[in-house]
Amino acid sequence: MTATQSRGREGLLEAGDCLRLLLVEDDPGDAFLFEELLTESEPDVEIAVARTLAEALGALTPAVQCVIVDLSLPDAHGLAALRQVIAHAPDTAVLVLTGLNDAHVGVASVAAGAQDYLVKQDVDGALLTRAIRYAIERKRADESEKQLVEARAVSRENARMERGLLPVPILRDPSLGHLARYRPGRARALLGGDFYDTVQTDDGVVHGVIGDVSGHGADEASLGVRLRMAWRTLVLAGRTGGRLLETLDTVLHHERWSEEIFTTLCMFELPPDRRSARVWRAGHPRPLLFDRDGVTAIPDDACGPALGLLPGLEWPATDLELGDDWALMLYTDGLIEGQIGEGNERLDLSGLLVLAKEAWQRGEHGAPLVDGLMAEAERLNGDVLSDDLAVLLLSRGDLR
Repeated sequence: MTATQSRGREGLLEAGDCLRLLLVEDDPGDAFLFEELLTESEPDVEIAVARTLAEALGALTPAVQCVIVDLSLPDAHGLAALRQVIAHAPDTAVLVLTGLNDAHVGVASVAAGAQDYLVKQDVDGALLTRAIRYAIERKRADESEKQLVEARAVSRENARMERGLLPVPILRDPSLGHLARYRPGRARALLGGDFYDTVQTDDGVVHGVIGDVSGHGADEASLGVRLRMAWRTLVLAGRTGGRLLETLDTVLHHERWSEEIFTTLCMFELPPDRRSARVWRAGHPRPLLFDRDGVTAIPDDACGPALGLLPGLEWPATDLELGDDWALMLYTDGLIEGQIGEGNERLDLSGLLVLAKEAWQRGEHGAPLVDGLMAEAERLNGDVLSDDLAVLLLSRGDLR
């Protein structure tokens, strides 16, 4: 490496940033000159030197922002050395040093994954600093673009999976409003263990369900889809109420992979006049009822065990008088298990009731009501809700 006149410091990042570099160079003279050139134009720099590829791989840590590699090393040569560095530290910027007669190798290095290359004989301090900082920023830009592409791919896959696995309600009654929201809790998950469905049978009765499989993995998501499909099949076949829950409990016992897996569930039936409802709960949170008198949680006097826990028991029903204008909101516990503030206190049903009453007083119905409650729960939690979340809202009259 030959020194040339330095053109001054290049401040491409904010002042005060400390560069942490790893130089992979087996020639002590070139390594010394490299450090001299760089510290002249970039005083706030930490440089570690490795003379072999083996030493370099051992020195690569997440703190290293850029690796500067001479491709002629005692234990590796050419692109083979570069590929090993990139494989060992895929999130770190890489800058390649070449000789005058090896410029083509620099071009091939960029094609192989390096952010840039420099010819040793043409390097001065300012050029070296600028190249290093550009390489770091280019790597950041590449990673951002990669994450954006991945996010778009996941979004498209989410939409495809939802079309195939989330239900299309069978609902022919134009007097009813129907709204559902679904959000898996796992990062980049396509589907969670929560499920919901709505079916209107030939006799005019509208049946609805929402459920929550214990756990948060892909297996739980698969089981939730199977239970939802079994529920819809049983309803269409004419099985309802307690007999339906008994059969669904049997399905769960046969489909689950562990005796510890259980499912909470809430189910309702609306007769053709839509002025009353019958609700069954299997260990599930109490739905909210919105009407002209305000917001209440349905009575807690009738609730059976979650499915999969105690076979052979019965699930009692709760009868509700609805009137002409009402909205019934079913939800999974992901909506109420978020924290409030910095302590361990949860939102719970009492907190959800407060939020719902405030929304009702503001005149919020339908999508603004549901989306607003979910957004407020997340705001109070200080982050997105970590558990799977599903909400099902059925409404009639002025509260549609």
